[in-house]
Amino acid sequence: MVEAVIWDFGGVLTSSPFEAFARFEIERGLPIDIIRRTNAANHFENAWAKFERAEVDLDTFDALFAEESRALGAEVRGREVLPLLSGDLRPQMVEALRRVKQSFKTGCITNNLPANAIGSASGRTLYVAEVMALFDHVIESAKIGLRKPDPKIYRMMTDTLGVDPANCVYLDDLGVNLKPAREMGMTTIKVTSADQAIRDLEAATGLKLRAD
Repeated sequence: MVEAVIWDFGGVLTSSPFEAFARFEIERGLPIDIIRRTNAANHFENAWAKFERAEVDLDTFDALFAEESRALGAEVRGREVLPLLSGDLRPQMVEALRRVKQSFKTGCITNNLPANAIGSASGRTLYVAEVMALFDHVIESAKIGLRKPDPKIYRMMTDTLGVDPANCVYLDDLGVNLKPAREMGMTTIKVTSADQAIRDLEAATGLKLRAD
């Protein structure tokens, strides 16, 4: 029995920043996937993790990201990566969220950056008020000092919503963030496209989630 659907934000309700990363790398003649590899290396304690937990300021993040990317083959300044994060809202996913809300509790767990991250389009500006209002509860990493995939952040959501993890569906575009949710008993959906995600969510919930 589904009680709640919990969503990631970037890459789920918006288009993935990975496309922007790839364009940036091609334009600069950088090694393919250098940004993603830098984000993935030591992902609990790297520059990205510390910035999303609001443990370092923008200047420190910029320098740390440059150092970490250099170690993987090419320097990329952290400041140059931040503007690449802003994706476009996916209207069909927002419509699916609206329909889900009519039947189930809704939550959003997002790894985000401090709202004052200068040069970043992914502070509060990314969180479109109309969409965020559709969630019963929102957890932002930069506000609480925890980020996915720390299991505690998922437990905070289910406790606040008052639901059993076994009765939850969780959507994210990153496998590493789906694993803790799955281990708690949630039904997980890895989002690779809006159409695929909606199909899988319809199957998991039994709802019709597309506009006619």
